[in-house]
Amino acid sequence: MTRNQPYAQEGYDLMGAAFEVHRETGGGLAEEIYQECLELELEFREIPFIPRQELLVFYKGKQLRKRYIPDLLVFDGIVVELKSVKALLPEHEAQLINYMRISRKQVGYLINFGPLGEVEWKRFVLTDTLKK
Repeated sequence: MTRNQPYAQEGYDLMGAAFEVHRETGGGLAEEIYQECLELELEFREIPFIPRQELLVFYKGKQLRKRYIPDLLVFDGIVVELKSVKALLPEHEAQLINYMRISRKQVGYLINFGPLGEVEWKRFVLTDTLKK
């Protein structure tokens, strides 16, 4: 992991799997279908991941009942949020960034399988996540 590009190769491998899922299925299906397909593709490629791991949330040292549940944690360092919508919106980005901060993971990918022609995706790197 380099300082400027953490999890660069791992992100490349993740997106290769996402592109393969889109190539096989096309766009516009339900998010749950892409979740399952991507999990299978990650298994085929022997990429380590944890699906839908609950993240505990705290307020002033007290654990809250509310949990956040990102779609995937890949390579134990990349938070992945999947969408199947017409276009990514700022609230989707905010959702991923919240997951990254709560999980204290520096790298996140927002992957949208909704468009028919191609996968829409964004990579996020937070520089302040690991300081606390």
